[in-house]
Amino acid sequence: MKLYPAIDILDGRAVRLLYGKRELVTDYGLPEERAKMWMDAGAKALHVVDLSGAFEGDSRIDGAIEKIASLGAEVQSGGGLRSMDAIRRRLNAGARWVVLGTIAQTNPELFAEAAALYGDRVVAGIDCKNGFLSVRGWTEESGETGVSFGKRAKEMGVKRCVFTDVSRDGALVGAALDATAEMAEKTGLEVIASGGIAAMSDLEALEKRGVYGAILGRSIYEGKIDLREALARFGG
Repeated sequence: MKLYPAIDILDGRAVRLLYGKRELVTDYGLPEERAKMWMDAGAKALHVVDLSGAFEGDSRIDGAIEKIASLGAEVQSGGGLRSMDAIRRRLNAGARWVVLGTIAQTNPELFAEAAALYGDRVVAGIDCKNGFLSVRGWTEESGETGVSFGKRAKEMGVKRCVFTDVSRDGALVGAALDATAEMAEKTGLEVIASGGIAAMSDLEALEKRGVYGAILGRSIYEGKIDLREALARFGG
């Protein structure tokens, strides 16, 4: 199972939010310093999110992506990618994969165009609350279910998705095991679990259910999971 330490960037700082709420923020310093810390522990891939862009719709972390990619990291990045220009700039800055979620609802033609142009470099961002998609930095709920979107993305040629249970994000309450496994089973996508992962036992349970990967956020920032140990056990 592939592990992705998370770096969420808000106003130029590496932060963690609780339940995705902007006002419930903890600052963890400069993004590139945090990236080096995770890579020194053995990480190869990092999940880097532009929270400012996700909230405001304007991609603005290309400089940070360049610095992180220059360290040798495989960067998977989302947030604020709502135009083809923004997607292109994020990839040109050094992102290996881009995570697209909001535009699938607000501009499905653009999502389809990006999937056709960039193939498996496009990762579907499936952020859900009570089974329904949350968009625009999780501030709005779509009428479409996450599974329905996952099936559509698969038909467009997308290979992989990041699945986040918004109600668990940053709360260290355990992975959404059944919902994550269901997403993989019903869509055929390689699913990267995100939200609520709090202990090695969560990773073990996800691996047993055949989940492709997992994003580690607050659990490694607060030492609930030792990243070096997790990478040795599950891979990077």
